[in-house]
Amino acid sequence: MRRFTPRRILAGTALFALLPLSACGNGDGGGSGGGGATITVLAAASLTGTFTELGKEFEQEHPGVTVRLAFDSSATLAQQATQGAPADVLATADPTTMASAKTAQAGTPKTFATNTLVMVTPADDPGHVSSFSDLDTSSVTWVMCVPTAPCGIVGTALLKRDGITGTPASQEVDVKSTLARVTEGEADAGLVYATDALAAGAAVRTIRIPGSDQHVTSYPIVTLAQSRHAGLARQFVDLVTGTAGRRVLAKAGFGRP
Repeated sequence: MRRFTPRRILAGTALFALLPLSACGNGDGGGSGGGGATITVLAAASLTGTFTELGKEFEQEHPGVTVRLAFDSSATLAQQATQGAPADVLATADPTTMASAKTAQAGTPKTFATNTLVMVTPADDPGHVSSFSDLDTSSVTWVMCVPTAPCGIVGTALLKRDGITGTPASQEVDVKSTLARVTEGEADAGLVYATDALAAGAAVRTIRIPGSDQHVTSYPIVTLAQSRHAGLARQFVDLVTGTAGRRVLAKAGFGRP
């Protein structure tokens, strides 16, 4: 039997001061919109790779500016945005979660990418999983996102549609944690986004879920009302929604809006 170890889960009520921030550059955080300014981008965990790349690209185009990135579940970030987190941009993995942060928005959210859910197993497939229906096999240990996360909402809908009643061994706070359970050998299968499966490469086997293209996840982005660098925030949104953003997102496996 696979042994599950505790993971730290950041609850929706967590203080924004606890956000895990990663900076792409070396700006000093000062300034009002140019050199020396720092903008903070709150983004869904499934955007980690693409937004890290786009953050670096933005810094190259804006010398002296630092992009600080905070990745977490969409619900957590949306709530922190409404609580006044010192951030400039919010990108979530579904429109519903974005709508919950309406009071913090400085404009109208723009959809910039889409994604679909797939099932992954470890590369050596210890649970002998070949189809989505195998999740109802008692010997298969599988994981998914919590029901409040966009990946969990889609996963729950697909399970219900196919009449799968098996119970996941763990419900993780976001898709990155779900994928980690599989790649670390703690689960026989997991429900993750197609882009995360692609990023995992040879570490996983990917199994398409029939009909998953009928449950497409849309990603919206918006500038925040509390931004201290509104001009730079709008420019970052323009980068994500423009040609450069589409190029980076497509390379990672995201679909267009």
